Amino acid sequence: MNKGWLELESDPGLFTLLVEDFGVKGVQVEEIYDLQSKCPGPVYGFIFLFKWIEERRSRRKVSTLLDDTSVMEEDVVNNMFFAHQLIPNSCATHALLSVLLNCSGVHLGPTLSRIKDFTKGFSPESKGYAIGNAPELAKAHNSHARPEPRHLPEKQNGISAVRTMEAFHFVSYVPIKGRLFELDGLKVYPIDHGPWAEEEEWTDKARRVIMERIGLATAGEPYHDIRFNLMAVVPDRRLKYESRLNVLKMNRQTVLEALQQLIRVTQPELIQPQKQTDNQNNEDTKPNTKSASNQETSRQNSQSNASDVSRDAAGSTQRGPVPNTYSKLNAVPHNGNTTTTQPPRLPAFLDNHNYAKSPMQEEEDLAAGVGRSRGLPLSLSGLR
Repeated sequence: MNKGWLELESDPGLFTLLVEDFGVKGVQVEEIYDLQSKCPGPVYGFIFLFKWIEERRSRRKVSTLLDDTSVMEEDVVNNMFFAHQLIPNSCATHALLSVLLNCSGVHLGPTLSRIKDFTKGFSPESKGYAIGNAPELAKAHNSHARPEPRHLPEKQNGISAVRTMEAFHFVSYVPIKGRLFELDGLKVYPIDHGPWAEEEEWTDKARRVIMERIGLATAGEPYHDIRFNLMAVVPDRRLKYESRLNVLKMNRQTVLEALQQLIRVTQPELIQPQKQTDNQNNEDTKPNTKSASNQETSRQNSQSNASDVSRDAAGSTQRGPVPNTYSKLNAVPHNGNTTTTQPPRLPAFLDNHNYAKSPMQEEEDLAAGVGRSRGLPLSLSGLR
């Protein structure tokens, strides 16, 4: 990479995204806030961030300082994944790889699996070169880095100098074959902190080692300038909760089936009324369907009747006025004999309606003194 590797912030969410970009499945990174409390397991490893002091600030060179805890056996060192940090600002990826590639039972994905198989038995320096020449690692690393600010050189006594900034460094703590190791890419050899007790977890020993280191680092500093950060590489919590949810669903289904079986055996009368109710509901549904069809049929019939009535009304309008049945009753038959049948009459005080009467009825009303002729034509008045 032409731009090199950029610095990463100590953010568990950022590291989790970096793990996913590496192709690892089922792993996340979370922050540890309390070193006094036990860590809920399982934990694959710790990533510890601390301030890189001035006396050891040469971050591009591997420190040659040795102590009694340094592991110098070549077989032991080469059989674990421990790589020298040969690329500046790559300590975050180095610490993360030191945890992932030294634990079993993790789905590494194609990229890290290929690196692990290729570097098996390599020296720490060769493994460092392998990491530096993996473009997919550099791309994933830099995709989560913050942009570096540009600092203009300051002139001091006519000499151009670049303002120095505080530097921080990531290391990892991992359990390997029953012993706690500290893997620092800026050191020549890994550091062996020894085994942990039988009644404790490896995380308990790691917490004690880290607390001792913090205590030593802050004892002589003014104002207790403690800027440390501790993160744990753990299994993905979502998988754990999804598995637990599936178990709860299966348990719920088993309990429901057992309760139904128990009710069938001990209280069968509760099952029979339920079946009768269901059958009755089904029978009620069928008449409702029939009534709906009958309503639809009656509606269609009413529409057809209305159309017939309208057609009849139109036909009667074309044929002319309807004959007066009342006048037909008083008509003279062809044989010359008059009919004796009289139509029912209303009382005189009620038979004063404003409707057209036949000429003969009008004459009878006038003779009886009921009402007056209203606008009779001249041809009819001459009949009197």
